[in-house]
Amino acid sequence: MDALFMMLIAFFGYLIMYRLYGRYIGKKIFALSGDTKAPSVEFEDGYDFVPTKKEIIFGHHFTSIAGTGPIVGPAIAVIWGWLPAMIWIFFGSIIMGAVHDFGALILSMRNQGKSVSEFTAKYISPRTKIFFFVVVFLDLLIITAIFGLVIAVIFHMYPASVLPVWLEVPIAMGLGYMIYKKGVNSLTWSIGALILMYVTVVIGTYVPIDLPTIGGMPATGTWTLVLLAYAFIASTLPVTLLLQPRDFINSHQLVVALALMVVGVFAASFSSGGLEMVAPAVQAHPDGAPSMIPFLFITIACGAISGFHSLVSSGTTSKQVRSEEDSLFVGYGGMLTEATLSTLVIVAVAAGIGLGYTTKDGAALTGLAAWTTHYSSWAAAAGLGSKVAAFVVGAANMIETIGLPHNVALAIMGVFVASFAGTTMDTATRIERYALTELFSSTPLSGLFNNKFFSTAVAVFLAGCLAFSSGANGKGALALWPLFGCVNQILAALVLTTVTVYLKRRGGLAWLISGLPALFLASMTIWAIFINQGIYAAKDNMLLMTLNMLVLGVSIWVILEGLVRFFKTDGSEAMRDAG
Repeated sequence: MDALFMMLIAFFGYLIMYRLYGRYIGKKIFALSGDTKAPSVEFEDGYDFVPTKKEIIFGHHFTSIAGTGPIVGPAIAVIWGWLPAMIWIFFGSIIMGAVHDFGALILSMRNQGKSVSEFTAKYISPRTKIFFFVVVFLDLLIITAIFGLVIAVIFHMYPASVLPVWLEVPIAMGLGYMIYKKGVNSLTWSIGALILMYVTVVIGTYVPIDLPTIGGMPATGTWTLVLLAYAFIASTLPVTLLLQPRDFINSHQLVVALALMVVGVFAASFSSGGLEMVAPAVQAHPDGAPSMIPFLFITIACGAISGFHSLVSSGTTSKQVRSEEDSLFVGYGGMLTEATLSTLVIVAVAAGIGLGYTTKDGAALTGLAAWTTHYSSWAAAAGLGSKVAAFVVGAANMIETIGLPHNVALAIMGVFVASFAGTTMDTATRIERYALTELFSSTPLSGLFNNKFFSTAVAVFLAGCLAFSSGANGKGALALWPLFGCVNQILAALVLTTVTVYLKRRGGLAWLISGLPALFLASMTIWAIFINQGIYAAKDNMLLMTLNMLVLGVSIWVILEGLVRFFKTDGSEAMRDAG
């Protein structure tokens, strides 16, 4: 199939559904009102609660939910064929993911910017708070630890990306100072900051930084330590100093990267060879892979629906959106933008990789042979480096067709992936701090955990313990990585369950827009959890078996509580929700 045609159909579909389905949900289902005071305004403190222009908070929200999730998921799931991956990304994002993200955002905004654990306790039952927190905490712990490793791996694979990624920090802080202290035009200065960052990308291609082993600690371990320290500092700073301006730059970087890839698709499509989807449309039984159903819906998370998004929506974003009317653009629009990125990932790994691929022994391959070599088996395609490489190489191939040198194209995409992973890492750390503060708010330890430095230190320390549990290489989080897909998706199902109960309180059949997705996703994920339990048992992995069953038990408890609450609700409580 022609890659350009597939891409254009998907893009137009996202635009149309945002205008039709998204606006219908905002206006008719959630009844958004510009008169309702947002938490960012009501509790403005200059650190966490800051009313922000929707364009800037969109940048933070999108770069936080994206990370490498919408890249690595599609990059591995394409092994089942590009068609099922695209169907799930397209329909999943519109019907499930965008509803989930927007629903979590608006519920948090209508509950003083509190987290999903807090408003789940309100709408379902107080008993669910601690059970919900188990899933939330495990999800955040794995993300914080694993994303440090992700960035470390990217730095090792693409040393040209190191300098520009770190120089983006002072550039972003300078931009934040100029916008919030000097009152300069945010758009003009952010574009200037972006240009400066791309200057550092070019410099980075000529000044690559590749850390050696230091004191017996490999580069991945050293980078993980540095990144955890960075996450602590970044997540305790005021959002206006680093988080917002950096993510605003990254949102522009996204536009540039997407534009380069789109133009690359056009250029490659109109070249003599064209750009065809060289990957098979459907490959139901690839070598060594688990069954497509249910694992397609677990493997592709962020590009279609992801529980982590609800933590961002209710963690940092709800404290910065300045009005309910902005929430649709940020929440629903952010998810569809992520689906757009995942669509281009599918094009890169199913078509772009066919433009040129060099094997480990130096052989140059093109077309189906290039794709087949990289995706020869589940084991060959499943490694972290393999996932990132498939996208970066495929995207760089397409960008190269418009005249950019291949090494510069590789650096641009490497910086793009690492920057987004960094955003997700320190946002997750900040959210984990919020979660710990809320959890201990009614205990004798509330004073300690109300201190942002103490609660952040606990979050970073626990992530560090997990990262270095396997030794100095910092890869300990990989031991829990097999759990992440199911934990993340069951969290999304639980949040959709809470949204469904909330909508049932408002009366009518509005609850169907979240109830049906909750039922589907819970069914697929619980099915996958049972299959995984058998796999873990066969390997005699007691750690994964225990945690897997813990997640299953907690999830079923919350779902059952949600069902009980759902059937006890008749819509008469609508006015009690204050919206």
